[in-house]
Amino acid sequence: METVYDFTLPRGYLDKNGEIHKNGKMRLATAGDEISAARDPRVMSNPAYITIVLLSKVITEIEGVEMVAPAILERLFTADLSFLQDMYQRINDIEMPELQAVCPECGKRFTVPVNFTREE
Repeated sequence: METVYDFTLPRGYLDKNGEIHKNGKMRLATAGDEISAARDPRVMSNPAYITIVLLSKVITEIEGVEMVAPAILERLFTADLSFLQDMYQRINDIEMPELQAVCPECGKRFTVPVNFTREE
C-alpha cells in the first residue's frame, strides 16, 4: 500500500532568498493528525487555520526546505495551497465499497454501494 506521495507545486514555495521550491512529499493522514490539528490553539482561535496545521503534519518534505512548518505553508501562493488541499482530499479519500448483485427476477447483474452508516 502506498502511503507517501510525490507532488510538484504549480507555482512553488518562494523562500526568503528568492529560490523556488516545487517538489515534495505528502503522507497519508492519521486520525491522530486530525485530532491534534483540531486541538491546536491556533485552530481553536481561528478554525480556518486547520488546513495549515494539518498540511504541516502530513507534508514530510519540500525539496530544499529544512522543516515544513505552518509558517512555511502560510507563505505559499494560493494556487499551491489549493493544490495541496486537493491532493490531501484525494489521497485520504476512500471509495465506497460495492457489492455485485443479481436481480432474482430478471437475472440482471448490477453493483450496489455498501453504506456502513445507519442513516436511512
